[in-house]
Amino acid sequence: MLHLLDQYAQTHNLVVEPGFAPKDVKWAVDIDKVGHYLEVQELGDTDSRKNPGRTFTTCPEFSQPEMIRAGKGCRHFLVDSADVVALHWRGKPADPWLADTEAFDALARREALASLPEDDPVLVLAVKHTYFVNLILAAAKEIPGLQPVADLLSDPASLRAASRRLAQLKAKSTDKVTFSVDGAFPVENTDWHQWWRRFRSSIADRRPEPAGGRATLAVCMATGELVKPAMTHPKIVGLAGVGGMPMGDVLVSFDKEAFLSYGLEQGANGAVSEQAAASYRAALNHLLKYNSKRLANTITTHWFAKSVPADEDPLAWLEAGSDETELAAQRRASALLGAIRLGERPDLADNFYYGLTLSGAAGRVMVRDWMEGKFDWLVANVNAWFDDLAIVGRDGDGLAKNPKFLAVVGSLARELGDVPAPLIARLWRVAVNCEPIPESILAQALHRCRAAVIAGDPPNHARMGLIKALNVRKGDRDMKPILNEVHPSPAYHCGRLMAVMAAIQYRALGDVGAGLVQRYYAAASATPALVLGRLARTSQFHLNKLDPGLSRWFDTKVAGVWASIGDQIPTTLSLEEQSLFALGYYQQIAADRARPAAATTEETNG
Repeated sequence: MLHLLDQYAQTHNLVVEPGFAPKDVKWAVDIDKVGHYLEVQELGDTDSRKNPGRTFTTCPEFSQPEMIRAGKGCRHFLVDSADVVALHWRGKPADPWLADTEAFDALARREALASLPEDDPVLVLAVKHTYFVNLILAAAKEIPGLQPVADLLSDPASLRAASRRLAQLKAKSTDKVTFSVDGAFPVENTDWHQWWRRFRSSIADRRPEPAGGRATLAVCMATGELVKPAMTHPKIVGLAGVGGMPMGDVLVSFDKEAFLSYGLEQGANGAVSEQAAASYRAALNHLLKYNSKRLANTITTHWFAKSVPADEDPLAWLEAGSDETELAAQRRASALLGAIRLGERPDLADNFYYGLTLSGAAGRVMVRDWMEGKFDWLVANVNAWFDDLAIVGRDGDGLAKNPKFLAVVGSLARELGDVPAPLIARLWRVAVNCEPIPESILAQALHRCRAAVIAGDPPNHARMGLIKALNVRKGDRDMKPILNEVHPSPAYHCGRLMAVMAAIQYRALGDVGAGLVQRYYAAASATPALVLGRLARTSQFHLNKLDPGLSRWFDTKVAGVWASIGDQIPTTLSLEEQSLFALGYYQQIAADRARPAAATTEETNG
């Protein structure tokens, strides 16, 4: 996996050098050539409500261990948060202090630091701001292009103007800020790169010796080369919504004694070079930002060995299902698979796919699943997923639309967020790799199905399709999307019988509230022999209340279902048989609804 992520970073020309990383910057302080403050401009798509700003691909970056080694108040170079860059603070403890002009200017000149208590939030901010300014001042001695930035940061009046303008624009104190000098962004230049490399090297030289001396060389898990292992790895961002930390999470971490072995410390236990770690981090960050999908409380991302057009991405069809304005997902998958197998798409025939399902937990990246395979397999698997899920619509008028993957997940619980991450990852793997559906998923689907039937809720197409798919993938070739009156399972026909008797009661008595379905469905689906015989006797009383023609028609129908059940009603039903009961019940109702009422009356009178 790490090797493939490294390849992805290389083929997509991502910044992979340690100490450099892409960053989204929301604001820029405009400066003229001599360092005079001009304005603050918002970057990125200013019309967007959630404008993340502009992405600068090569920004300086400290790792967390480097920031610790660098000392108190260490901050990043050229790009940082608004509070650090311009003392723009929107927190209540510091607002009155920073709003005072004289106090602000004294802080900007670093004249007031000694008067502040050690735990004062203004002091903490001031120390960070001072570190940031000193970095700019040091770099400006070698890089003339940074002198205007240094001049602005050294002028309290200019800094105050920038801070107040950020407040007027309702910038957050955590928004990223950089500088624009005479219309150009110094962070986009390369003249600071060598200075920054030297500075990071000086920080690295402060690293304490491992207990057993310098780390020995080891084979890199990502490249296979003999390397000096990175002791700590950079953080992956983008998992904050699924259990991750806003500042990022670590994929490879050895910070507990239980994870260490053979006297090795930290990253030496899973050797990856600093360069390879930066490479896989760049790949994952790029994938999570530009090609990921949230599936309840997990995130899935995928890529291909060779580029695939967005409208031919089978996993996108899997997530989207069918839309009114689009060709059905299954038809698109079937057409593309046919083109590949006929040799009409040689560009896709030898392609491969790779997929990750991720979440965060306690600062670590949790890899829920990893998948890879040939592209044509993926298309065939997606086609099979929709084919197996195909189920008649609840109104009996044709098949239901291809469900979105999240609709299938959501059918397993009351709320989508209640579905645990491991189950989502397992079901995603089932769909992508055409694997059997675990019985644990069937148990949840049946529980929700029974609850819906008893409550009188409309049947859920995705749930019924999932129950059908499980039986199909277990080898039930007689299971069809629509009613199959010759299915060999007595359990299936027990469900049909329940549906027919419910229809007889409704025709005889109308809506009686808690009818036989609400009272007996759960018991009948588990122990049909104890329930259906008694319901059959009750059903005879209901038939006597019907018009003679309609009564004969229903009587014939009931006799046909009894004949399909066979000589003996099953005493108990296994979990799989209960799923067949549910499908027989559902498909019988759908078949009856497809029959127009007028036609039914004509049949009974004919």
